[in-house]
Amino acid sequence: MTFGREHDLHKRRRGRNLGLGLVLIGFVAIMFGLTVVKVTEGQFAQALAGVSRSE
Repeated sequence: MTFGREHDLHKRRRGRNLGLGLVLIGFVAIMFGLTVVKVTEGQFAQALAGVSRSE
């Protein structure tokens, strides 16, 4: 079974999907990093509740 040559539309769509995937991975990494920093600073309850404490 052989497949035909890939159409230009599919190549462009793959590029857009790859770009969007990288953006989403970056966003998740930033959110994970912020969560880790909040938890390691001893603000676990505030991190879960989404409340910031004034000091």
